[in-house]
Amino acid sequence: MIAIGTLLLLLPISIQSGEWGNPVTALFTTTSAVCVTGLAVEDTGTYFSFWGQLFIALLVQVGGLGYMTATTLLLILVGRKFGLREKVAIQQSLDIQGMSGALQLVKSIIALTLLLELTGAILMFLVFRQEYPPTRALWLAIFHSVSAFNNAGFGLFKDNLMGYAKSVPINLIVGSLIILGGIGYQVMMEFYLWGRDRLAQKPTRQVFSLNFKIVTSTTFVLLGLGILAFLVAESRNPDTIANFSPSDQLLAAWFMSVTPRTAGFNTIDYGKMTTTGLFITIALMFIGASPGSTGGGIKTTTFRVLFNCTKAVLQGKDEVRCYQRQIPNTLVLKAVGVVFGSMMTVIVATVLITLSDPGVEFTRILFEAVSAFGTVGLSTGITASISTAAKLILVLTMYVGRVGILLLMSSLLGDPKPTSIDYPEENLLVG
Repeated sequence: MIAIGTLLLLLPISIQSGEWGNPVTALFTTTSAVCVTGLAVEDTGTYFSFWGQLFIALLVQVGGLGYMTATTLLLILVGRKFGLREKVAIQQSLDIQGMSGALQLVKSIIALTLLLELTGAILMFLVFRQEYPPTRALWLAIFHSVSAFNNAGFGLFKDNLMGYAKSVPINLIVGSLIILGGIGYQVMMEFYLWGRDRLAQKPTRQVFSLNFKIVTSTTFVLLGLGILAFLVAESRNPDTIANFSPSDQLLAAWFMSVTPRTAGFNTIDYGKMTTTGLFITIALMFIGASPGSTGGGIKTTTFRVLFNCTKAVLQGKDEVRCYQRQIPNTLVLKAVGVVFGSMMTVIVATVLITLSDPGVEFTRILFEAVSAFGTVGLSTGITASISTAAKLILVLTMYVGRVGILLLMSSLLGDPKPTSIDYPEENLLVG
């Protein structure tokens, strides 16, 4: 997909000037779109023509749905049979138990995606048509709805959404699409089934899974803490929200808390944020969205598992529990592996960019690296000015962040060989 997208964005019809595109710009933009990141080295609205913008939107859609979901959609459209190989791949890509109902789940995901994106586009069209001609307003609404739900962060305005920092409709519509896209398809489906059973007044209603409980509770806690943290960090910063009214400050803090969930839209200038605000954003970007969603990061469930693991250690327990359920040790080990691998990826990317661009402030480089790995797309404004080597490092970082560090390493190293050897235990000093 990245190779095809790069070729498409090189074509003269994709560039506003009608000339052949820059290979590095095309590669960077395509990777950012397929990995639903949103980082850009050129302004999407002025550098790319309508066709270039359409290609970006399609790449974002494929990237947000995921390779196997998009492939299944193509199989359905051309009428090909959905075989065992495809069922196994869907099971692994969506991390679901069993293969029964895999095709139906994919159809539900596609239908839900189109429904939410269409709803978002209609609502944004009602806002944009007050400022732009109908055709332009319609395209702006469609593009931003696709970008928001898929947590991409690509915008067609030169200042992203800074011109709508005080617009309640745009903040709520885009923010809601980001949350829904980042909370995971399975969570949304569980909520739909619960609502359906409740409306039908069935005696046996849908029981929420542990995944649903952890994802929803952790998401809302992080959103709430983010709002409070940004209000404290930025309310006295005249370059961001200090001059806003209290209600507008709350609205801006809400959006600042939502968008690091790997969306990349911004209503304030992140290049003028306080160091405190930048580090809060880095932490939220690193955690990211939830499993089975369009977002990246280490995921809310990984964060919650390690949080409860730390809590169990402090309480002197030898098992990790959450909502009266015991977390398997294999899951705890996987969470540790995800976090360690993610930290090493960010560290390596940050070190390499620091070596290639020693004149750039360290905090901004770290911010860019975490944004790329978490497939967020937020930037302090250095993306376009860094060297070609740094841009290629960010391309690889976005790729690793979207594919997943453990999946990438297992594909490189191959399947582990089974062994019947058990080694003796021995204690060592930790902490």
